[in-house]
Parts: sequence; C-alpha cells; structure tokens
Amino acid sequence: MKQTTLFREFIRYSSFSILGMIGISCYILADTFFVAQGVGTNGLAALNLAIPAYNFINGTGLMLGMGGATKYSIYKSQKKEKEADQAFTTTIRLAIAAAVLFALAGLFFSGPLSRLLGADKAVFEMTNTYLQVLLLFSPAFICNDIMLCFVRNDGNPRLSMIATVTGSFANIILDYIFIFPCGMGIFGAVFATGISPVTSICMMGLLHWRSKRRGFHFTKETPVKGMALGTLSLGFPSLVAQLSSGIVMITFNKIILSLEGNTGVAAYGVVANISLVVVSIYNGIAQGIQPLTSQAYGQSCWKDARGLLRYAMISMSILSVILYAFLFGFAGPIAQLFNSENNAALYTIAVQGLKLYFTAVLFVGFNIILSMYFSSTEKATPAQIISLLRGIFLIIPIAFLLSFLFNMTGVWLAFPATECLVAVLGIFLYKRTFSKKTSGI
Repeated sequence: MKQTTLFREFIRYSSFSILGMIGISCYILADTFFVAQGVGTNGLAALNLAIPAYNFINGTGLMLGMGGATKYSIYKSQKKEKEADQAFTTTIRLAIAAAVLFALAGLFFSGPLSRLLGADKAVFEMTNTYLQVLLLFSPAFICNDIMLCFVRNDGNPRLSMIATVTGSFANIILDYIFIFPCGMGIFGAVFATGISPVTSICMMGLLHWRSKRRGFHFTKETPVKGMALGTLSLGFPSLVAQLSSGIVMITFNKIILSLEGNTGVAAYGVVANISLVVVSIYNGIAQGIQPLTSQAYGQSCWKDARGLLRYAMISMSILSVILYAFLFGFAGPIAQLFNSENNAALYTIAVQGLKLYFTAVLFVGFNIILSMYFSSTEKATPAQIISLLRGIFLIIPIAFLLSFLFNMTGVWLAFPATECLVAVLGIFLYKRTFSKKTSGI
C-alpha cells in the first residue's frame, strides 16, 4: 500500500476509534460528575468502589471482541470467508457464557462483592446498588464491545464511532434526568449507564447488521480446532489492560482508605475517572491500527505494519505532551468540578494526584500501543507479558512500597514508576520479537 494511502487509513481508523473509546469512557465519567453533584462525597466514594466491576465486564467484552475481530481480519485478508464467520460465531458463544456468569454474580453476590471492594456502613447500600445493576447489564456491555470491534474490523469504523457516541450521549441525558428531576440517586446513574450500550447495539443492528456489506455471519458449522483458545489468547492483553485498571483501583482504594478515609477515595475517584478518558485515547489509537495491522500481517506486508506502528507512536507522543500540559495546568478547576460540597481535603488530594499520577501518560500510551501491535501480529506471549506486568505483577508491590515510604505521594507515583519500567522491557521485547532473524518485520 502507498504510504499516503496508509497514512490516510491510519487517520481514518484511529480518529474514529479514539472518538468511540472516549465515548465508552464517558459512561462512567458522566456518572461520576452527576453523582458528585447530586449525591455528594459518599456517593462519589461508593461509585469509585464499584467501578472495578465495570473494568472486569468491559475487559471481558474487549478480550472477546479484540481477539475474535483480530482472527476475523486475518482470515478476511486471506480470503478465508468460512473461517472468518467461524471466528465471529465462536466469539458470540464465548460471550454468552461470560455474560451468564456476570449476571449470576449480580443476582446473588453483589453484597459480598461490595464488602470485598471496601464498602463500609456509610457507603455500602449505594455501592451494592451500583454494583448489582451494573452486573445485571453485563450482557449488554459485553455484546456492545464485541459488535464495536467486529463492525470496525468489517471496514466501518465510522459507524462504530457513531454508535458509541450515541450511547454515551444517551447516558449523559439520562443521568441528568434520573438523578435530578426523577430523584433516583445512584440507581438512576447506573440505570442510565446500563441503557447506553443497549442504545449503541440498536444503532449498529439497524445500520450494519442488516447491511449487505456486512462480512460476518453466524454459522452452524463446527469451529476450527483451537479457535476459542486462539480468540482468548489474542484478546487476553485487552482483558488485562482493563483488569489492570480495576486491580489498580482496588489496590489504591484499600491503601487510600487507610491513609485518608472515604474522602481520599473520593479524591482518587476524580483521578481514576479522568484516567479512564486519557487511557481511552491511547486505546483508540491502538484499536485503530489493529484492523490495518492484522490485514498487513495476514498479507505479509511487513513494511505497512511497521509504518502503522510508527504513525501510532508519533501520534501518541504528541497527544501525551498536550494531555499532560492540560491536566497540570487545569488540575485545580478539574478537581473542583467534582467537588460540589467544596471539601478542602478532597480538593487538595485530587490536585496533587492529577499532577503526579499523569506523569505516566507517555509510558502508558507506549505500552498500550505496543501490546496491541504484538496481538495484531499474533505475537500473544510478549503482549501478555507487558499486560500482566503493568496490570498485576509490578503495580501492586510498587504501590504498597511507595505508599509505605511516601504516603499519598507514593500512591500517586506508583503508576508512573510501573509504566516506565514496563516500557523499558517493552523495547527489549520488540527488538527481540521482531528481529530480522525471527519474523522479517
């Protein structure tokens, strides 16, 4: 493919994907804003304690969607229509099984899960309500994630973006209606969030599912041997990326509760929700290059694959500088936006957090894009190593160590320290995996 055409396709896919991912991140961000205004500090703390469940649900949906869609793109580029349909069918079957498990957890285990996440008497009822309704809507979240990935990989990134933004806009409107005019409190917030993916799915169902251009279909044929395992393996880094957010939140919530109580958790809620939006931009770039990289890999176009990675990294670096400058310069107004009770302690903690936590942005973007590049070219092992290190094996011990040494300052610095170390390892893994001797890329 010509470089001008390749760059144009990169811009098209990435821009639509970024807008779509920002839309998804706004599901929870809208809840955070309206709960802060309508329910107060305890509502914000309850919401922050329950959010890790959303990371688990969304991570499962993205694991299945990205894994299945990667397989689908590779098969389509190789003109293997039968296998492409089998990739979609296998993904849906796995999604049904996962959705049932999450829904059952919502029906029978939301109370114990709320306590496990750290909810005390002051916030237990609100945490339990948010968590239960969120889990019961998990089939919609998972289905939406899968459809977004397949529609994007089916050559329609614009519709994927439009569907996501429509769902996000519906969430914002319904948040306001349910919390303020209807007085439904935190239940209104989570109910609005649950309706959002349903809106997005309906949009895609009307405009893409019925289209003759649709390239994926259900099939009754027996899946290719190892299809399910391959889907899970390639999508696993996407799961870990989301799980890492949940695990980081759970770990930080526990540490902050011991240091600053519910006010500290509420302040961390501000930082964590801004982080969802920031990370969504990097996920958008990564998911934007995934279909194109998988196609290039399937056709053995190594030059195109390298070019896409280069475009992604340059774009990420420029955006990182802009994002950090904005967050540093406007840390005070951002913190105050979520501080309806004018809590001085919440404001001070949140401002410090915004300035320190987001020193990680350049490393986070690098790690997310590189991990996706590995997955898109069926290099699952290095992608999994990066995801597991940044999501579990490094962040937790570093958070406990630095918080012990420097209290809240250590909590905020744990995230950038982890991402920096993983980025250094990522460079080594890239050079080792994509050396001319091993792959020709």
